[in-house]
Amino acid sequence: MSRPRTTGPLRTTNRLRTTSPLRTAKLLAAAAGVLSVPYWLPRSVVAARVALFARINGDEGIAFPSAAVPADRFEEIYSHPAANGRSRGAALSDLFWYWLAPGPEVHQEHLEDGPRYDEVARTTLAVLAGPSRDLSAAVARRTAAVLDELVTGRAEFVRLRDLMMPVWAEFFHGLVFREPCPPYVRRLIVDNAEDVVNSLKCTRLRHPARRARLTRHLRRRIAAGQVPPHHLPGSLTPDEQAYYLQGTFFNTAVVQMSEAMAHLLLVLAQHPEAQHRLAAAPDDDRYFSNVLNETLRLYPLFGVAHRISTDDIPLGPDTAIPAGSVLCFNYPDYHATGYTDPDVFDPGRWDRLVAKQQHHIPFGVAANRPCPAWRLAPLAMHAATREVLRRFTLHSTVAHTRSIPHRAPCLLVRRGRPLPPHRLLAARVFLRVRDRWEDVWRSCVQLVLGTWMVLDARRLRPAERYFATHDTQGVPLPGTAPAPARCPYPHP
Repeated sequence: MSRPRTTGPLRTTNRLRTTSPLRTAKLLAAAAGVLSVPYWLPRSVVAARVALFARINGDEGIAFPSAAVPADRFEEIYSHPAANGRSRGAALSDLFWYWLAPGPEVHQEHLEDGPRYDEVARTTLAVLAGPSRDLSAAVARRTAAVLDELVTGRAEFVRLRDLMMPVWAEFFHGLVFREPCPPYVRRLIVDNAEDVVNSLKCTRLRHPARRARLTRHLRRRIAAGQVPPHHLPGSLTPDEQAYYLQGTFFNTAVVQMSEAMAHLLLVLAQHPEAQHRLAAAPDDDRYFSNVLNETLRLYPLFGVAHRISTDDIPLGPDTAIPAGSVLCFNYPDYHATGYTDPDVFDPGRWDRLVAKQQHHIPFGVAANRPCPAWRLAPLAMHAATREVLRRFTLHSTVAHTRSIPHRAPCLLVRRGRPLPPHRLLAARVFLRVRDRWEDVWRSCVQLVLGTWMVLDARRLRPAERYFATHDTQGVPLPGTAPAPARCPYPHP
């Protein structure tokens, strides 16, 4: 008896039945792979970037703390009189000069010790000086005006670093020029500061033309006599004075204060109990100090500060760090030592600890160029925080890292007009998912752009070339002709 012939449609159905589970498994595996990308790719790219940068830059630096120099000796080495070289003799200087241009040769943090640095440092302290009440009031006015201008709805998604930059642009403009900041000048300052910090984070290439626009504005103001004379170091040329103002106040000051506020506000957004307590008692200086200390312990504004040893630094009876060594002081590693549960945000620990006795140097060490805003920054940040919390509650579920390349995404909700729980939950989920996927492309961008800028800085060698023709006080060396004074960037 012959076997019945199977029809075409039946053969197709059987094939579908036998292959469908395999196909489904493949689809599920592919989906799982795609969905897992945000969890493994950014870490892999960061590791690749660190390894690549180390290979490009070589093993020039000696890291602290380390097995050879434990954390208990970190500040001793950092404060040693021979740990005072700043730019000359380190390949790392070429990279930082590249990022901080124009005028890195007169940037306060990169000047070598000597009369020129002393005068610049005195000038900066004079600009930042003033009664605490007046400084706090000025910050409060600027913060209130910017918040009322930029956040008008019941609830808005913002990037905290971007939100705070206009505040500090206006504030430091007021300190330097002693007058209100016009909107177009605020735009010049913010464009300049954003370009500097984005290139430092390797999320964007630098745009010299944007920086040059601010340089030209400052030159015009100086030439017109519109800057108080005691706000300008007299030993610098007019061009150098413009670079000094741009680098000190409209690069570093604006960037660092914006980043500091982004860290602080993001901490409050992710720790509702601390946010509620500060909002309920806005003038509680002790608790604010605890929160700020803990924020800057976990997320120090400085990653690695480098110095060049100008003489041998003894480590023991028979060992020393030789002169000419590049010393790399790692703030996050140092801040993670000497604490119980160092990865936990615990403002209450500062009720039991004395900051000066801990591994805690948010503004550097007094003996080796501490941040000139060490007095101004806490009171200014307190004033700005009061204005933010008076208007909004903050909510965020994004990853919080020291480098904060995502600029601190956050949801601001008008105080007294809370969102329904389901809308708030949806917003929090949205922030988390978006941050995970942004981290995928951002980490790849940082790898590519960071590598390009490191190689470009090594090609240009701005610090090395400068010190080939100038001494540590900016005086041309015998037999070298100084280049004509001009803006090193093309006009836009």
